[in-house]
Amino acid sequence: MTSSSCCSLATTQPSPSSSSISIAKFISDQPYLSMLENRCSTMSDLQKIHAQLIKTGLVNDKVAASRVLAFCASPAGNMSYALMVFRQIQDPNLFIWNTIIRGFSQSSTPQTAISLFDEMLVSSPIEPQRLTYPSVFKAYTRLGQAYYGAQLHGRVAKLGLETDPFVRNTIIHMYANCGFLSEAGQLFDENTELDVVSWNSMIMGLSKCGEVGEAIRLFDKMPSRNPVSWNTMIGGYVRNGRFLEALELFGKMQEEGVKPSEFTMVSLLNASGRLGAIRQGEWIHEYISKNDIEFNVIVVTAVIDMYCKCGSISKALHVFETAPKLGLSCWNSMIMGLAVNGCEEEATELFSKFDSSNLEPDGVSFLAVFVACNHSGMVDKAKDYFSLMTKKYKIEPTVRHYSCMVDVLGQAGHLEEAEKVILSMPVEPDAIIWGSLLSACRKHGNIEMAQRAAEQVIELNPSESSAYVLMSNVYANSSRFEEAIEQRISMKENSVKKEPGCSLIEVDGEVHEFIAFGKTHPRAKEIYSLLNE
Repeated sequence: MTSSSCCSLATTQPSPSSSSISIAKFISDQPYLSMLENRCSTMSDLQKIHAQLIKTGLVNDKVAASRVLAFCASPAGNMSYALMVFRQIQDPNLFIWNTIIRGFSQSSTPQTAISLFDEMLVSSPIEPQRLTYPSVFKAYTRLGQAYYGAQLHGRVAKLGLETDPFVRNTIIHMYANCGFLSEAGQLFDENTELDVVSWNSMIMGLSKCGEVGEAIRLFDKMPSRNPVSWNTMIGGYVRNGRFLEALELFGKMQEEGVKPSEFTMVSLLNASGRLGAIRQGEWIHEYISKNDIEFNVIVVTAVIDMYCKCGSISKALHVFETAPKLGLSCWNSMIMGLAVNGCEEEATELFSKFDSSNLEPDGVSFLAVFVACNHSGMVDKAKDYFSLMTKKYKIEPTVRHYSCMVDVLGQAGHLEEAEKVILSMPVEPDAIIWGSLLSACRKHGNIEMAQRAAEQVIELNPSESSAYVLMSNVYANSSRFEEAIEQRISMKENSVKKEPGCSLIEVDGEVHEFIAFGKTHPRAKEIYSLLNE
């Protein structure tokens, strides 16, 4: 829409009272409002129309102002502009309050929704109603503040709104999403008539808390399911590392004729990547193409990540180079994929292209390029990237960034410098970063520093076996066998057990898992027999 098209409209007279004619007719009779309803698609359009409404005085009408606000608070709008519009409305009505609170509850600053709700309670003559509360509960959900949301739940219960399906669903979702399963369960009674939204919320909450068995029990008992139910359960399996069950459930989903969405595909691609099941992943990729599932940035990232995890870098690069649109996550996945698959030089080259694109790297981007530097021993380059991250992009390093730097320095033999990085960190070092230094000390035979690092690992995580095992290896490599044995004895005395290693292999489209010294595979006898031969 051009500015000239706005100016060509005739000036309108102030509106009659909305009580005398219907709102729909009032809007259709006002050219600017009609244009706002039917032709406005961007904030640029909105601002031109808003300017005309201000010129004509029509903006003082609550119907007109509420329509401007509604667009600003929509996904296509701008919440800062919405708040400015809201502040200019005198005596906002319930619809206007609900609109601004709902908009912020879905924004990147949901805490503003709660502040506005408090303002409504304290300074407005308008009382919140049943459509107000769900937005506030959503804000508490997104902030992970179910404890404070419980206080609002008390208010809702006193008002008799707890049994309202719309309100109840958002309360159950808040509790379940934040891990308050007991509180969610008190509202959720599987033997009463609840809609599918409540069931989905409980399944999601149980899955997030690792209660997969209970989640699948509810899923099987659901009176009716929608695509979200299937996506939630498949995603729950993947989140808890039960990748084979996720793929099996997708088979049942197909049998029941439920059409998967891009969310289903992303979960299945993640499962295939974690299993290293390349054929399964290829089939899912082909399924996406054949069934017109939107190849958006999230799906593109998942496909790239799957191929990288399965070691098929050429296919990952092909997807990356032919994708209709690349987002930040696509670049990050491709750089990391190259880094962990032995293509360190290609990873740093791709990062250079990324750095000169119209996108800005984030903390994950630098983690990926640090991994590339670590695998190839590029110490100076890693230091340059660290400086670029902190000075040019003003990204605050996390423990993971420092851990990567310690890894790069330590593996290259710069042990003193690596220890200095840990001791000078502005954040508290964790067991992982000390473990990285300990691993480097084992490689380079620095017993004194290894002892210091091992003490820190054991203090921070007493149940971690790596400190004992690595320290034992450090002593053994230096022919100090008595001390090596003492580490193993100390490990037993403290009831610390080493998790057995496992590996996965795909044969004829079926994924097989093998655990060190395990006998659970159905053909274990044949396998061990062949190994013995």
